[in-house]
Amino acid sequence: MIDQTQQYHPFPIVGVAVSPRDTETIQQFFSEVSPTSNIAYLVLRTTASQEERLSAETLQSYTSVPVCVAVDDEVILPNYIYIIPSQTNVHILNGKIQLQPNSEDTILSPIDSCFHSLAQHQGNKAAAVILSAMGSDGTTGIKAIKFQDGLVLVQLEETASYQQMPQNAVLTGATDATLPPSQIPRTIEQYFQHQNISSQDTELVETSQEWLERIFTLLRSRIGHDFTAYKRNTLIRRITRRMNLRQIETYEDYTNFLQKNPEEVKALFRECLIGVTSFFRNPPAFNILKQQFLPPLLNSLSEGDTFRAWIPACYTGEEVYSLAIILQEIIDSMNKDIKLQLFGTDIDQRAIEKARQGIFPLSIQAEVTPKYLERFFERDNQFYYINQIIRNSIVFSIQNILKDPPFSRLHFLSCRNLLIYLEPETQKKIIPLFHYTLNPSGILMLGSSESIGSFQDLFSPLDHRWKIFKRRHIKEYPRQVINFPTGSQLNLSVTKTSTSDSCPKDQETNLETLIKRKLLNEFCPTAILIETNGDIIHIQGRTGKFLEIVSGYPTNNIINLARKGLKFELFSAIQAAISSEKSVTRQQIPVNSNGNTELVKLQVEPLDSPPPLAGRLLVILNVIESHSTSNEQENIPQDIALQQKDNRIAQLEKELQDTRESHQTTIEELESSNEELQATNEELESSNEELQATNEELESSKEELQSLNEELQTLNQELQSTINELSVTQNDLRNLLNITEVATIIVDHQMRVKRFTPEVTNIMPLIPTDIGRPIHDVTTNLNDDGMVQDILEVLQTLTPKTKLVETREGGWYRMEITPYRKDNYQIEGTVVNFININELKQKEEALKQAQLLQQSLLDTYTQPAILLTNQLEIININLALQNQLTIEQVEEKIIKPLEIRLQNNEPFEETISFSLDNERPYRYLVRCSIIPDQETRIKYCLLFLTNL
Repeated sequence: MIDQTQQYHPFPIVGVAVSPRDTETIQQFFSEVSPTSNIAYLVLRTTASQEERLSAETLQSYTSVPVCVAVDDEVILPNYIYIIPSQTNVHILNGKIQLQPNSEDTILSPIDSCFHSLAQHQGNKAAAVILSAMGSDGTTGIKAIKFQDGLVLVQLEETASYQQMPQNAVLTGATDATLPPSQIPRTIEQYFQHQNISSQDTELVETSQEWLERIFTLLRSRIGHDFTAYKRNTLIRRITRRMNLRQIETYEDYTNFLQKNPEEVKALFRECLIGVTSFFRNPPAFNILKQQFLPPLLNSLSEGDTFRAWIPACYTGEEVYSLAIILQEIIDSMNKDIKLQLFGTDIDQRAIEKARQGIFPLSIQAEVTPKYLERFFERDNQFYYINQIIRNSIVFSIQNILKDPPFSRLHFLSCRNLLIYLEPETQKKIIPLFHYTLNPSGILMLGSSESIGSFQDLFSPLDHRWKIFKRRHIKEYPRQVINFPTGSQLNLSVTKTSTSDSCPKDQETNLETLIKRKLLNEFCPTAILIETNGDIIHIQGRTGKFLEIVSGYPTNNIINLARKGLKFELFSAIQAAISSEKSVTRQQIPVNSNGNTELVKLQVEPLDSPPPLAGRLLVILNVIESHSTSNEQENIPQDIALQQKDNRIAQLEKELQDTRESHQTTIEELESSNEELQATNEELESSNEELQATNEELESSKEELQSLNEELQTLNQELQSTINELSVTQNDLRNLLNITEVATIIVDHQMRVKRFTPEVTNIMPLIPTDIGRPIHDVTTNLNDDGMVQDILEVLQTLTPKTKLVETREGGWYRMEITPYRKDNYQIEGTVVNFININELKQKEEALKQAQLLQQSLLDTYTQPAILLTNQLEIININLALQNQLTIEQVEEKIIKPLEIRLQNNEPFEETISFSLDNERPYRYLVRCSIIPDQETRIKYCLLFLTNL
C-alpha cells in the first residue's frame, strides 16, 4: 500500500505516452527506471489504443519500481509508476491526481490534457516522453511543457514499431532529444539531478555575465544572430537548461563544448528562440478581433484594395494562418472584393520552411473548429494541409526585427510574446517602429504580458485585456522617440554630474569646505561658464545685477539675459575672445540695475583646460562703482561737487572713446562677416544648382522606377499566372500518378527524395515531410538492399536498369530505374518505378507446376510420347523417347515429316522410318491425338510412337 500521509514536496513528474501493443518498447523503457531516482512516472495510453489493457501486474514484471493504477485524489509519491485508467483525463493539482471521465466534448486528448496540467503545475519539474504509438496525441502538450522549461524526449524513430506519434512529436520542434527507449530513463534522471545541482550553484550565476558574452560571440559568428538585446535572465535560464541536458556543470566547459560541436550551437539557438505557437492561441482575443476591430478596418477599404498585415516572430506560422482564416471569413461575409496580403517573419530558417509547407498533424483538431477544418484545410492520411486560398495570401520570410527593414503601409500588426524577451531599451526602439509601419487607424496587437510602455502618445488602447491598440496620428515624432541627442545636452548633463559630484553631501559638515564656499560667495566675482553660442552651462555667484529674466519664451542664452548696457559689450567681448582665442576685458561698463547705475568690469576668457572645459568660455563680471540716480542729493561742498563733475566728464569721455573703438571693431567684424556671407552665398548658389541638377536626376529616376514598377507588376501577374498553371499541373500530375497505381520515387542528383506516389508506402515508409531527405536514410521493405547502389550506377552510366525485387512479405516488383531528364536533356536525378508483378509471378509458378505435371503424366507411358502445341512447338517428351532420341532428332526426323498432317489439328496414324548416322533404321507407327484446352482455347497434339 502507498502511504498517502507523507507530505508532498516538489519533485519531477514524467508523463509517458505509449501504445500498450508495443510491449517490447515498454519493457526496454521501464526496465531501466531506477527505484531510487526520486521521480514519479504517469503511464498514458494513446487514444488509438485505449481499448488495449496494460495491467499493473504486466508492467510490474518489467521493473523493480512499484506499479499501481492511479486513483482519484491520490497523492503522487516519488519512485512510483502510476497507470492512468483508460478513457480518463488526468490533471495534477497540489501533488495529487485528479481523474475525470473523457467525454466526446473534450477538446484535448488524455495525453495532451495531462501534459498541459504537468506544464502548468510542475513547471521545469515536468517531463514528457513520447514512445512508439500511432496517431498524433501529445503534440500540443509537449509544446506547453517546452514553454515552461520542461524536458521533452522522444523515442528514436528507427527503434519504434509504430512511428507516427514520434514523427509528429519531432515535427513540432519542441523535442530536446530523440533516443532509444532504453536510454531515456537514465537521461531523465541525469537531467533532474544536474538541475538540482545547478539551481544551488551561486558561482554559476555570479560568473555568468563573462561567459555569456563569449556564448553570444559564438552564436553571432556561427548563426549570425545577436542575442545581446534579449533579457539576460531568460537567456541564462535557457543556457543552463541545455547544460543540464548535456550534464555540463560550468559555463567554461559548456563554451568549450559549443566550440567543438556546431550542432549544439544550432540547438542552443533554437532553445533561446523559445518558439511555441498554436492555432487561435487565446481564442477570446481572436473572437474580439473578428467581431469588433477587424470588420471596420476591412469596411474602410475600397473594392479591389489589399489588406496588409504583419506577424513578426511567427515561428511555424499557426498564428498567421489563424489570422488569415478569420480575415477571409469576414471578407466572404461582406461580399466585397478585398485581397489579403499577410507577412509572417521569423529568424529561424527551419521554422519558416515548416510554415511555408502548411502541413500540420491531426492533433490540430483540438485547436481548430470542425467548420474551419472543413473549409480551409485538406486532409491527407495523418496530416492536414492549408488550402490554396489561404496559402496564396501569405508570404513567409526570414527577418530579424532588430536589424532588418520593417514592412510598411500595414493595416494590422500582431507581435505577441516577443517583447517580453527583449531588454526595455530594445522595446523602446521597436514600439515607435510599429507606429511607423502602420497606416493611420492601423491596429497593433501585443501579448497579454506586454505593453506600449511610455508611448501613450503613439497608440490609444482599444482593449486593455488583450492589449489591442489603435495608431494615433501625430504630425511628427516626439524628440524622445527620434532619439537624436545633441552635443549641448550631452555636455550639460556631464557638467551637472561633475558639479554635483564635486560637493557630495557627506562633506557638508566639513569646515574647510564651508569656509571656501563662504569666500566664493562673498568675495569672488560672478563667473558664468558658457558655450560659444552663449548658452549657459554653469553659474558661480549672484547674477542679479548683470542678468535678468525677460518676457517671452524662456531662454538660457547669456546675451538674451544681459541687462541694459551690458548686452552689446558682452556680445562684442564674446566675439572678440572667440576670434582672437585670447582673454578680452571691458572696463567701466554702465549697467542699469534696480534704479542704480553700476560700473561693471567684464572679462571673457577662452578655456583650453582642463579637458571637460576645453572649447568653452568663462565670463567674469565685477561691480567697480555704484551711482545713485535718485533726485535726492546729499549736501556736499561745491569744490567736491566740481571735482566729481570733472571726474564724471573724464569718465564719459573715456567711455565714449571705448564706444568708438568698440564701434569700429564691430564695423570691421561686420564687413568681414559680410564678405564671409557673400562667399557663403556664392557657395549656396552653386549648391543650389547642383541640387537642382540632382532633383532633375531624381525626377528622371522616379520615372524609371515607375516604369520598372509597372514592369514588376506585369511580371508579378505573369508569375501568379504561372503559379496557378503549376498548381493545376501539380494536381493533374498527382491524380495521374495515383491512378496509375505504380509506386514511383523521383530522386535528385544528390540522392534526395523529390516526389513519390502513395503506393511507395508498401515498399518504404515515406511521409510528406520526407521530401528532401536522403534516400539512403529511409529503410525499405525489400530483401535486396542494393537499391541505393543501383540508383548511383544509373546516375553514373545514364543507362536504365531493370531488375526483379522481392519484399519481406513475399511480394514481387519489377524495379525500373531511369535517368530523370529536364527539357534541355540535363540529368537532374533518377526515376524509380516499382511495378507489381505478383500476378505474373503466380502465373509463371502455375505454368511451371503444370509443366511438371505434364512431364509426370508423359513419363507414366512406357511407349515413346511427344506433347506439342498447335504451333508445332515441343512442350515435353517422356523418358521412353528420351532414351532413344534427343529433342533435336525428334524435331528433325519426326516432327518435320509430319508437319502438314499436324497443322490440320486432326487425329491420324502414319508410319515413318529414318536412320541416324548409318546406324540401324528406326521405324515408328505415329498415332496423333488432339487435346483442346477450354481455358486458353489452345489445341495440343499428343503423339504416341510404336516401335515397329
